[in-house]
Amino acid sequence: MPSNPGINLREKLNLSEKDLEVIRKKTLAGGEIENSDQFQDWVKSRLLPNCVKIENEDYAQVCVSALKILPSVAATDYGSSRQRDMGQLWADMIRGYLGEIAVKIFIKNNWKVEVFLDHEKGSLQDYLPMDIHEVLLPNGQRQTPKIKISIKATKWNGIWLDIPGDQFNHSDIHILVKVGVGRDHLFAFFKEISVFKDKILPVGEKIGALTHSDSETLFNELPSFQPIPAYIFGFIRKNDAFKKLPYEGKKGRKNYNITGWKGPISPGDLDEIKKREKAPGKIEFEGIRKFSHNQGYLFNAGNLLWGKKDWDEVIEEIKSF
Repeated sequence: MPSNPGINLREKLNLSEKDLEVIRKKTLAGGEIENSDQFQDWVKSRLLPNCVKIENEDYAQVCVSALKILPSVAATDYGSSRQRDMGQLWADMIRGYLGEIAVKIFIKNNWKVEVFLDHEKGSLQDYLPMDIHEVLLPNGQRQTPKIKISIKATKWNGIWLDIPGDQFNHSDIHILVKVGVGRDHLFAFFKEISVFKDKILPVGEKIGALTHSDSETLFNELPSFQPIPAYIFGFIRKNDAFKKLPYEGKKGRKNYNITGWKGPISPGDLDEIKKREKAPGKIEFEGIRKFSHNQGYLFNAGNLLWGKKDWDEVIEEIKSF
């Protein structure tokens, strides 16, 4: 590794100092490394080989794909009643689709296999089981793979693959992707394609709400689009063997903090852990405290499969019909 890997990593992945610090912290919290001394080796062996960059054209494709089905998707978060307006919903859908396009790029870069996503109008349930819909055959034809692959995206601070309800049983492979976008990714793209410069700001000048100098200042202050880094965290197989109460954690003075989980979670599990660990306070999950559900499957980052051999096996399954 170079003498200052932090600077080198920021340059390679377009990271801010804050992003880098979050990555350092969450790599340890998610169980990908056991101590901070292993961070540089982790960057070299796991992070960089499993990272891709999403360029302008791919972002545009994702943006339009999300827009096409936006009117047919419910505005509530899965598993909650929180309402989102269409702008927020669109941005959130784009972030999720960026995780899917990242996997597509990852597979093409490393195995020269072209896979296709399918984002057409339909209900939410249509998109839960299978995000990779087709594979390009050597003869130029497309074929639906036998295995169903689900892809979930999270931010740099995410460390959990959280699959609520019965979703886990609908797919054979569940992939988790970290996408390096904040709240301004859609604004940055709009700036890139001149939505502000050619449309919105001139209208502001026309109605007298802005001077030309104001427009220039506002335009320069808007975030600029840069290639978006995405880290393909790893995956879990549906047919793996799982135990009941598959947790790891540590007891504090009052609360018990769950740092690892690999498998199903059911109602009453946290009460059982509280009893088993003799914790007088709350049972909480590292980094998130609690999930919006108590029925499904949970996996921390350290329990995901991620090595080249693991991915080679998945690619062979994708290519088989």
